[in-house]
Amino acid sequence: MTAYYNEIDPYAAQWLRNLINAGHIAPGVVDERSIEEVSADDLKGFTQCHFFAGIGGWSYAARLAGWSDDQPMWTGSCPCQPFSTAGKRKGTDDERHLWPVFFGLIQKCRPAVVFGEQVGKKPGLEWLDGVRFDLQMASYAFGAASLCASIAGYPERPRLFWVADADGSRECGSALYAEAPRLPKAPKRSVEDWCADQGLVSGGNGFPQRVGRLRAYGNAIVPQVAAEFIKATQGELG
Repeated sequence: MTAYYNEIDPYAAQWLRNLINAGHIAPGVVDERSIEEVSADDLKGFTQCHFFAGIGGWSYAARLAGWSDDQPMWTGSCPCQPFSTAGKRKGTDDERHLWPVFFGLIQKCRPAVVFGEQVGKKPGLEWLDGVRFDLQMASYAFGAASLCASIAGYPERPRLFWVADADGSRECGSALYAEAPRLPKAPKRSVEDWCADQGLVSGGNGFPQRVGRLRAYGNAIVPQVAAEFIKATQGELG
């Protein structure tokens, strides 16, 4: 077992198990508890830890980027609802603002590298400022980029991708991550396409399964975009 996946939604958690069994993402275990119930001791022995794991997009993106399953990595796409137009936008007052909990685990375990993302609008930028401050105060080097799914041919979905490196002496800043990776023009595709193409769609036909899939897709990153960000950082992190 190399990976730990933390996902509170039962539907997505089972999907993760299916993907692990099918070999699409790194082998590991799925923990359905809230991140607020997870302790540093629970994470001992795992090479990779994926929080707010959804349907395993970060693990899949890492593989696309050539990041091996036995290479240390933490990821966490904290809930976007506090900062998204789709939510009530209560910001840090929202109970789903779980960055402080995630950061607490980072402080205690000090993973070598952490990747994450958040909505790309102004509230997300304000959130990112706090994340940057916390990580830099914890002696992590930090870098970020605003990327849109359209660079890989998918529908417009601007997101903020960020990386933190435990080697705080590294220069992991705006010069490297200021611009999006330059990708060849790709044909337009749907978010569901990347799941279907890679065999990531699970469940039978019917309305309940479709609702579940749409909910899962809505909480997922686009792995092809995350993979480009990971690849762009590897020279600095290697």
